[in-house]
Amino acid sequence: MINQDGIINFYSENDFDIIEKEVYKKWIERVISSEGKRLGEISYIFCDDDYLLDINQRFLNHDTYTDIISFDDSIGNLLNGDIYISTERVRENALEFNEDFETELKRVLVHGILHYCGYKDKSDEEAMLMREKESEKIKLFHVEQS
Repeated sequence: MINQDGIINFYSENDFDIIEKEVYKKWIERVISSEGKRLGEISYIFCDDDYLLDINQRFLNHDTYTDIISFDDSIGNLLNGDIYISTERVRENALEFNEDFETELKRVLVHGILHYCGYKDKSDEEAMLMREKESEKIKLFHVEQS
């Protein structure tokens, strides 16, 4: 069952606007539910490389470009947090991995949620499991719930 009490926000600090917001929200709710978690409030903030690099430098002391940074404010099984996504980096990664932009965007959207669910990606084993979970959750995108 999907928790309808939670909130998913989409904000943009660049010119990107996610199409079919409600479809994406329902998918993210299914992903959260499939992991036995509940939706609190999750905000996605779309931005460019420089915006995300600034966050990476100021808050994480990393001087590298990245596609996603997630700040986890979850409490137990109630998922809350802010997920920053560089749409520039997502486009470049899609090209590099020979993937379409929308699929790569879904991978990054769900990546942050999976971190909130407890999945890590520091070691090779963790990264491999994370990729498997991302692929599994992307398949839920077109699943209709009754």
